[in-house]
Amino acid sequence: MTTVTEKAWLGQLNEDLVDAGNGHRLHIDVISPFLAMQDAAHKDGIDLQLVSSYRDFDRQTAIFNRKWTGKAQLLDVNGSLLSFDSLRDDEKLHAILTWSALPGGSRHHWGTDIDVYDRASVKHWGGQFNLVETEYEAGGPCYALACWLGENMSRFGFYRPFSVSRGGVAAEPWHLSFKETADTFEKARNLQGLTAAIEQSDIEGKSCILSQLPTLYSRYVLNNGVSPTETV
Repeated sequence: MTTVTEKAWLGQLNEDLVDAGNGHRLHIDVISPFLAMQDAAHKDGIDLQLVSSYRDFDRQTAIFNRKWTGKAQLLDVNGSLLSFDSLRDDEKLHAILTWSALPGGSRHHWGTDIDVYDRASVKHWGGQFNLVETEYEAGGPCYALACWLGENMSRFGFYRPFSVSRGGVAAEPWHLSFKETADTFEKARNLQGLTAAIEQSDIEGKSCILSQLPTLYSRYVLNNGVSPTETV
């Protein structure tokens, strides 16, 4: 793989994307391993499909802004609904970042990361699918998929970057990353580049974000979780 540019890891320009069908795009390194994994899952009776793939900086900004302004729901780390009007700005920020990355800080910017579900099982289940952890646990419509991925995803080069919550990003059993290529993007990202991108963006809550961005970068972007000197 060629050197990752700043615009690439920030989600501002990615020239290595290919069509993955149904409006999805993936990094060129990822499409073949994904299709092979999807085919293997189908042979085992699992309808592995994409929920989300590549998202650019502007799309991530729109997601963040909808949550900041109360146009989309906010959840706590356990997936329970929060009261938007009762939250201070810093509480709102942490609630958003538990489930949605900062623009420029999302792994979905790279085309290496995907959210997946069992489409047929969800359809048969018939409930409201919200992409929450309980749907991938025993009794949930994507439990068989979660088990299959645990046993098989590494054969195709994928792993779960958010397998458990460390006090940063919530556990996301649906989120897979193609490790070999994603590692290259991980090494390229940096706080300085993210700071400049946020400063120049149209993101809501900008002053709240910038005032604590070094801490947010470690806790959520790098997913190091809560430091010993930081309160949850």
